[in-house]
Amino acid sequence: MKKISDSTVRRMSQYYRSLSRLIEQSVQTISSEKMAQIENITSAQVRKDLSFFGSFGKRGLGYNTVELKTKIGEILGLDHQWNVAIVGAGNIGRALTDYTEFNRQGFFIGTVFESDTSKIGTQCNGVDIVDIEKAKINYKKKAIDIIIIAVPAKHAQAVCEQFVNLGVRAFLNFAPISLQVPDNVVVKNENMSVEIESLSFFLRNG
Repeated sequence: MKKISDSTVRRMSQYYRSLSRLIEQSVQTISSEKMAQIENITSAQVRKDLSFFGSFGKRGLGYNTVELKTKIGEILGLDHQWNVAIVGAGNIGRALTDYTEFNRQGFFIGTVFESDTSKIGTQCNGVDIVDIEKAKINYKKKAIDIIIIAVPAKHAQAVCEQFVNLGVRAFLNFAPISLQVPDNVVVKNENMSVEIESLSFFLRNG
């Protein structure tokens, strides 16, 4: 498959969620024009995004919402269970273990790694908190696919490197720092400070 941009993948995720809501409302078919209206983009953009992955819908009839949602779910890998571990049992780590949407989407959080001895051996919303020093053993045992980094910025790069060396290729980073990784590793950053600063920029300059 040709390289797909991050913006296209993000829109596919939005389509998936919009289709879920439409199905709940008993909507059976939808046109690219209506999808575009929901997402505040052009219908040409909707058709272009979908064309990267094949041919969908019928001319004049639009898309079957259930079929399109199923196909987009397969494209996004949501038809597969992914094993996830969190590094950091602080406020963010604990909140993430309580986020039930992960399990519904096929992302199973099986371990929380921590260095604080007062937390090791306890649980976080039913998930075992494990010594980070036992990462290698648990990585193999749990067949971890994705690591969520929820540690202070000063520790984030070392944590990332530790799991890259074990073989992890996908990271979700909550630490306010840009991580350096090999070309075959993907890092997605969830930086709330950056997002709220973009809102303040809008309010200041809009």
